[in-house]
Amino acid sequence: MPLDPAVNGGVHDAEKASDDTPADIPAHDHHPESNHNFVDPVTHDDDGLPPLDRAPRGWLAVVGGFCCLFVSFGWITCIGVFQAYYSTHQLSQYSASTVGWIPSAETFLLFLGVPIFGGLFDRLGPTVILIIGTILHVAGLIGTANCTTYSQFFASQSVVSAMGTGAIFVAGTSAVGTWFQARRGLALGVVSAGSALGAVIGTAVIPVLFNRIGFPWTMRATALTYFVLMVVAILTTKSRPKRTPPVKAKLRISQLIPIPLLRHRPVLTLAIACFFYFLGVFIPYNYIVAESQDAGDSESAANVLLVILSATSTVGRVMPGWLGDRYGRFNTTIAFTFFSVFLVLAVWIAAPWRAGRVAFAALYGFGSGTFVSMVPTLIAQVCPDMSKLGLYLGAVYLVIAPSVLIAQPVAGVLAAVGDSTGRDPYVWLKVFCVLAMLVGVIGFMAARAAHQGNPLNLVKRGRV
Repeated sequence: MPLDPAVNGGVHDAEKASDDTPADIPAHDHHPESNHNFVDPVTHDDDGLPPLDRAPRGWLAVVGGFCCLFVSFGWITCIGVFQAYYSTHQLSQYSASTVGWIPSAETFLLFLGVPIFGGLFDRLGPTVILIIGTILHVAGLIGTANCTTYSQFFASQSVVSAMGTGAIFVAGTSAVGTWFQARRGLALGVVSAGSALGAVIGTAVIPVLFNRIGFPWTMRATALTYFVLMVVAILTTKSRPKRTPPVKAKLRISQLIPIPLLRHRPVLTLAIACFFYFLGVFIPYNYIVAESQDAGDSESAANVLLVILSATSTVGRVMPGWLGDRYGRFNTTIAFTFFSVFLVLAVWIAAPWRAGRVAFAALYGFGSGTFVSMVPTLIAQVCPDMSKLGLYLGAVYLVIAPSVLIAQPVAGVLAAVGDSTGRDPYVWLKVFCVLAMLVGVIGFMAARAAHQGNPLNLVKRGRV
């Protein structure tokens, strides 16, 4: 990929920062003069290390990371199909809100697993974490195939499998981040596309398999597929070696719950921005199918909207990463997240009918995919030491995790209070979606300003 010329006053690359900066203090706190535009790194081959951005082993890690995101975030994105199935089959005696805690808790524990496994990743590397994650995720899915009671489903799917997906997500994302700097956005975008493809296949195939081979064998087939993909991931996902092997100090609780990292303004501001954006960004994924069915569409026609959302998000996860490498990752994230806010206002709210929903699904999938792929890239950008990337991922996702539990109950209440005889019964739900995402966009602008060293200037220009 062609790279822009270096810009004067750019940020030192992560490898340089890791040599000069204490592990728990961001580099921009020590080098205020470097808080402007990032520059393309100069890689050296004479130090005996694989070069940044162009090592074959790095692109092999991208293949492994793609598989990791396919089986982790891809699985989490399509678990909405289970809520509908459980409500009419094994758990039909429970209310929809009670059944809804299974996918909600599963997503929450994935995010909560990021800080735990992030700290362990920095000490153990990706292979051990991937093996742990594979055992947990596959065992949880096989256990779910044999479940009959609510507590069994919750334990197998929402706890065991979810913790496995957290480990897999951390290892796949963090390992790839160590191999890239100038092309990190593109690399992590390709990795993130694995989750979109996993969601497309899952939402399209799993309901069909339920009807053809039954629930137990569908879960076993999924577990086997994920196991094969994880074997590929374990063989290909490696971290880039360091010049000097890190000294492994005694494991502290702060490495598993990295709250101290949130004392630094760029990290905290980015985490808060992600929290608010997460409150709203997945509401269309969760409710556009219900809205379509309430409007009179068949179940299959309504599910097509979810497939469209997931399919277009595949492009939305790769292209913005490439643009971010050229024009700035914060700049690209702000532009595309604001585009998503505009779509909710101008299409989902303004056109609450079938043609409007189809257009919204196609465009919103593309826009929202940017956020999913760019968050790890932004975290890597504010991380001064790539050997500590797992800790920084954990710190941000520790803040994000509660948004998953908050968004669903609030969205459910707002969906219920809408006027079922009015023009749009879901209008208050959509307004909440817009407001939460808009706060998130402003937060990204504040995080960009903090990273540049001038937290009061939200519109400061530069390739950052």
